[in-house]
Amino acid sequence: MTLLRLEDVSVRFGERAVVDAVDLEVAEHEIVCVLGPSGSGKSTLLRVVAGLQQVSGGRVLLGGADQAGVPVHRRGVGLMFQDHQLFPHRDVGGNVAFGLRMRGAGRGAYEAQVAELLELVGLPGAQGRAVASLSGGEQQRVALARALAPSPRLLMLDEPLGQLDRGLRERLVVELQGLFSRLGTTVLAVTHDQGEAFALADRVVVMRDGRIAQAGTPLEVWRRPASEFVARFLGFENVVPTVVSGGAADTPWGKVPVPAGSPEGEQRLLVRPAGVVLGEGLACVVEARTFRGTHVALLLRPEAGPVLEAECGLAGAPSVGDRVAVSFTPSEVVVLPAG
Repeated sequence: MTLLRLEDVSVRFGERAVVDAVDLEVAEHEIVCVLGPSGSGKSTLLRVVAGLQQVSGGRVLLGGADQAGVPVHRRGVGLMFQDHQLFPHRDVGGNVAFGLRMRGAGRGAYEAQVAELLELVGLPGAQGRAVASLSGGEQQRVALARALAPSPRLLMLDEPLGQLDRGLRERLVVELQGLFSRLGTTVLAVTHDQGEAFALADRVVVMRDGRIAQAGTPLEVWRRPASEFVARFLGFENVVPTVVSGGAADTPWGKVPVPAGSPEGEQRLLVRPAGVVLGEGLACVVEARTFRGTHVALLLRPEAGPVLEAECGLAGAPSVGDRVAVSFTPSEVVVLPAG
């Protein structure tokens, strides 16, 4: 069942469309992450849903009800921001209880709930701790508990882990995914970090210049980017112009096999690094190599065409300056629209 529906939503600042005719649905209990570079409109979209930003056109519906004119505090949504926005003069328990007190809950009613929420986010017994004594990760957990306290029908996260170091972010995103799944929370989050989004989301939405460039499951978007923009945003650099015919693409690197059923004619071609296989074929020189833990990332200078990003196993990985030859795996090749 659809909880949130955006219908042709636009936000304009003068002549500039920050959000441009966006249609989006979020089902109950679904986790949707909106991805995009700075200025793509993703945070503005979140503010529209929250009621913090008026629309220039279109409708926002929550539970089927049009939210035009409905103030923030009556929308039944929870908000969690990158900078936590905790109250420094309140202890941890006071921060978590804030939303419950605003709803008129009595002290006896909310103390047990605060304790339960802190247990849930991994901070048992922290009610009396000062906010200033908390680490960044602990503050983020308190902010999450505060956002969950009023039992929002939709929880919205704006770059929730943006200020944390990568190791902590990777741990927390796994915890969040498990927590939201257990609670059945409906989540709309925005982030610029695709790793974070892909680990957390049931569905990802990639935005560009105020429009949705692609939407789908993390696997769908990763395996089949809809455009060169999406492919490059995801970090893929092996993209070249091509002409596809007869199951192969004519590229600056020579003939590259493409998956069966690929569109023919003038296109763009993406070869994932995993699809550049050391062995026989196109002669290259290793320009750089980077240890990635489970594999080695290579930057290859071919005898023809632009540089190639490749991956190989740890054992027998070539060194900088080595001469190698590569072929291409069709399953790691994606034919993209030319436009």
